[in-house]
Amino acid sequence: MAPNGRGAAGPRCIAIVGPFQSGKTTLLEAILERTGAVSRAGRVSSGDSVGDGSAEARAHGMSIEPNVATVDFLGETMTFVDCPGSTEFLHEMRNVMPACDAAVVVCEADERKIPALEIALRELEEAGVPRFLFINKIDAATRRIRETLAMLQRASRTPLLLRQIPIWRDGIAVGFIDLALERAFIYREHAPSEVVDLPDGEGLREREARYAMLERLADYDDELMEDLISEIEPPKDLVFDDLARELKESHVVPVLIGSAERGNGVTRLLKALRHEAPSIAETRARLGVAEDGPPLAQVMKTLHMGQGGKLSVARVLRGAFREGDTVVGSRGAEARIGSLLQLLGGTTSRVGEAKAGATLGFGRLEGIATADSFAAGKARPEAVLSSAPPEPVYAVSLKVKDRKDDVRLSSTLAKLTEEDPSLLVDSRPEIGEIRLLGQGEMHLRVAVEKLSSRFQVGVETGKPKVAYCETIRLPAAARGRHRKQSGGHGQFGDVMIEVKPLPRGEGFAFQDRITGGVVPRQYIPSVETGVRDALKCGPLGYPVVDLAVALTDGSYHTVDSSDAAFQAAARLALAEALPKAKPVLLEPILSVEITIPSEALSKATGLVTARRGSYPQGIAAHV
Repeated sequence: MAPNGRGAAGPRCIAIVGPFQSGKTTLLEAILERTGAVSRAGRVSSGDSVGDGSAEARAHGMSIEPNVATVDFLGETMTFVDCPGSTEFLHEMRNVMPACDAAVVVCEADERKIPALEIALRELEEAGVPRFLFINKIDAATRRIRETLAMLQRASRTPLLLRQIPIWRDGIAVGFIDLALERAFIYREHAPSEVVDLPDGEGLREREARYAMLERLADYDDELMEDLISEIEPPKDLVFDDLARELKESHVVPVLIGSAERGNGVTRLLKALRHEAPSIAETRARLGVAEDGPPLAQVMKTLHMGQGGKLSVARVLRGAFREGDTVVGSRGAEARIGSLLQLLGGTTSRVGEAKAGATLGFGRLEGIATADSFAAGKARPEAVLSSAPPEPVYAVSLKVKDRKDDVRLSSTLAKLTEEDPSLLVDSRPEIGEIRLLGQGEMHLRVAVEKLSSRFQVGVETGKPKVAYCETIRLPAAARGRHRKQSGGHGQFGDVMIEVKPLPRGEGFAFQDRITGGVVPRQYIPSVETGVRDALKCGPLGYPVVDLAVALTDGSYHTVDSSDAAFQAAARLALAEALPKAKPVLLEPILSVEITIPSEALSKATGLVTARRGSYPQGIAAHV
C-alpha cells in the first residue's frame, strides 16, 4: 500500500520529455536496470541502449522517435515513453503525452536550455498533463538548489515544488533529503540509495525547506493550512494525499533530483510515480472519455516493422482488446487486430489481452493512423484528440538513385508519412519535382536515411527549384500562320490574337471574338489548346499566368486545315505576342510570423532585412 493509502491503479503510462541532451534516454536506461528489465544499463554513447535503437538514432546520437519500454515495479506495470528532445522532433511528443498519466520532465541546471525546457513545459501545461521535474546531473551541479529552482521557475507557469534537497560534501551532491518522508539518503552507484540518519548540521536546512513545501501545498488545503498556523505537525498521510491531488490538478510541479548516468535518485522517482501519478480512470476523466462503452484506445505512434508489417503503439483507455478483435477507427476505417505486443525498445513479446491502462503494439491496423482513436465493434468512435500536424518549415527535392525504384517511391513515401504525419510530400509536375517537407534539416535527413535503411529506396536530395512564374504588363496583338505543303494533304492554320494582363491571381481567360466564320467553330477549341500549351513556357522560360487571350481573326483552308494546324498557329501567335507585352518575372512572396524574445528583436530584424524582407506598412512588430 502506498504512503497515501492508494492501492494499485492499473497499468500506467509515463512520458519522459525534456530538452535535447538532458539525459532522457539515459534515465530510461537507469529505470530499466533498476526494475530488472535489463541486467545492465546501456549507454547512448556506446550504442547499446534499449532506447534509440534505430540505426538513424545511433548514427546521430539522438532520439528521433518515441521509444517505448514496459516494466514491472513493486507489483505494478509501468510503460515509459521516451520522447525526442530536439525541436525538430517535438511533434512526436504531442501525439504521445495526452494519453499518458503523467510526464517526467528531465532537465539540468543549465541556463542555456531554459528556452527548450519552456517549450516542453508549455506543451504539457496546455494539454493538462500532470508532470514531475527531474533535475538530472546533480552530481555535476555547481549552483545551490534554491538558485537552480529560481532559474528553472522561469520556464514554468506552474509553481515548482521542491521535494528533495541535496546533501553536499566537498561541493559534490552525495545524497538527498526527502522532504515528504523526512529521511536522508546517500547515493550508491547503480543501486538504490542508502537510508541514513540526518547528517549533522542539516536539521535547520531540512526544516526550512519542508516548511516551504508544506506552505505551498497548504494554498490548496485548508486543513493543512490550519495545522501550519497552529504549529501542528501534519500527518504524513495528509501530506502524500495533497501531493497526489495537487499533482493531478496541475497546481504544482514536484521537483526531484538525481543523476541518471549513475542511477542516483531513480528509485525515489519510481516510487513517487507509483504513489502519486494519476490512474487510468483519472486520465480518462481528464480526456473526457466516458467510463462505460466499448473498448477504446488511442494511437500514439505508427511504425512499419519490415517483415512484421504495420505496428500501432496505442494506449487502452477503456475496456480490453484481444487478438483477432474487429475495431473501427475514428475516421471510419475498419481493421482486425493481427497481434498484441508488449514493447521493450525494439524487442517485442506477445500478450493475450490488452487491458485498460496498457500501452501495447497493435499489429496490422490498416487505415488507422497516428492520433486516431479506435474502438472494438462496428460503431465508429469519436476522436479523443483533435491535433493537426505542424506546418512544414523546410524542404528538399527527391530523386531516386536507381530508376527501378521510381514505382516504389510513392508507396514508400506513403509509409514514411504514415509513421510521421509531420512529413509532407509535394509533387510539382510543372517543374518535374517531388519535394519532401518537414520540420528542419535534421528531420528531413533522418527521413531520407529511413527511406534507404528501412525501405531500401535510395534517393538523392537537392535544393528545391523555385516555381517562378511570369506575366505581362501591356496589351499586345500578333498573327500566327502555320502552313506546310507536302505530297497529299497539307497543313494550314491562321489566327490573329490579342493578349492583355489580368489582376494578380486571376489565372487565364480565353475569349472567342470571331465573326463571319473566318475560323470554323470546330477549330476554336484547338486554338485554346494551342494557347494553353504555349503558356507553359513564356519568353523568360517560366509558366505565364494572369492574362487574357482573345481570338479576333483568322483564315482556313477547306482541305488542309486541321486541329493540329490551328494548335500550331496559336502557339506561333502567342510566341510573337508575349515579347511585345513586356513580360515580367513573378517571385514567390511569403508572409512570415516570427515569435522571439524581446532581447533578440534587433538581431531578428537584421536577418529579415538581409533576406529582402520588410514589415508591411502600418503593421508594427509585436514582441
